[in-house]
Amino acid sequence: MICACLLLLGGCASKPVRHLASEASLIKPGVSTRNDVLRYLGEPNGHRTVSPGVEEYVYYQNRKGLLGKAPVIGSWVGGEGYEMIVITLKNNVVTSCEYRAFNEADRDWMKDFTWEDVK
Repeated sequence: MICACLLLLGGCASKPVRHLASEASLIKPGVSTRNDVLRYLGEPNGHRTVSPGVEEYVYYQNRKGLLGKAPVIGSWVGGEGYEMIVITLKNNVVTSCEYRAFNEADRDWMKDFTWEDVK
């Protein structure tokens, strides 16, 4: 009985949810500034300087499957894929904002494809 209560209460605990696709729509190339990006998305997961005055910010998040969202066992189950936003800034103004999503099932076609050598 106690274990059942702990499992049920464990389902109530959660982390803040990020929706990278909707967050990417807040960023407007040519209009948004570096401060806007940091305000809307927070600190990036990755950052690099491409050239003088040009920076890239990378935000990513693993997408969990149905069991991956379950309390307790979710941490042992692999993910479905990931989402990523790549934002390029030049002189502190956004020049591009790209949203990318990768799903593990995207490569399933390779298992069924008949591979033939090109002659």
